[in-house]
Amino acid sequence: MKSLSQYDALIFDMDGTLVDNMHYHHLSWIALFKEFHLPLDLETFDKDYHRGTLLEVMARLFPLIQSREELLKIGERKEELYRNLYRPHLSRIDGLLEFLQKVQNLHIPMGLSTMGDQTNISFTLGGLGLDSFFTAKTGGDQVTHGKPHPEIFLQTAHKLGVDAKKCLAFEDTQSGITAALAAGMQVVGIATQFSIAKLLDLGCVFALKDYNAIDVE
Repeated sequence: MKSLSQYDALIFDMDGTLVDNMHYHHLSWIALFKEFHLPLDLETFDKDYHRGTLLEVMARLFPLIQSREELLKIGERKEELYRNLYRPHLSRIDGLLEFLQKVQNLHIPMGLSTMGDQTNISFTLGGLGLDSFFTAKTGGDQVTHGKPHPEIFLQTAHKLGVDAKKCLAFEDTQSGITAALAAGMQVVGIATQFSIAKLLDLGCVFALKDYNAIDVE
């Protein structure tokens, strides 16, 4: 990996990358399945349904519902369940605040590309005091195609006014890594869900357990 100062911008995923929260998303999906009487387990859901935007996911889960507004309402219910579950546990990944402060001191712009919606972005960044670090933010509700499509990373790079190919992305999932690579970015993997070896196999130039392990110089 090049020195961070050689990149025009850093672009971060949020869930599983700034916060180690995926367990609570899993719990909220299970709660939603029960609430709507869907005979699904997480393994089947991840394999057959869980990709793209929240609207795309809901359209797969509820194929008989044609109303976009109704699908979005169910999606909002899922995210409400998640926030209620995670709120008592909201915390940054180790070393994150110090890392963001050092990057900011180098005057490297930072952006956010998360499949979370605006409410979840505010919940996470606001709750952790991180909002001011990110000068451009793109949520899953602002794109047509979710990860692994590169749209969300390309849109954030455009908002930052930089060439996507000169950005470094931070991701934790296969779909996120695929999306960032497709946007032409190099990727640092955060090992909240996969091992460091797996993240490197997926194409990351560097992988770490937390932000204490990365040098900003």
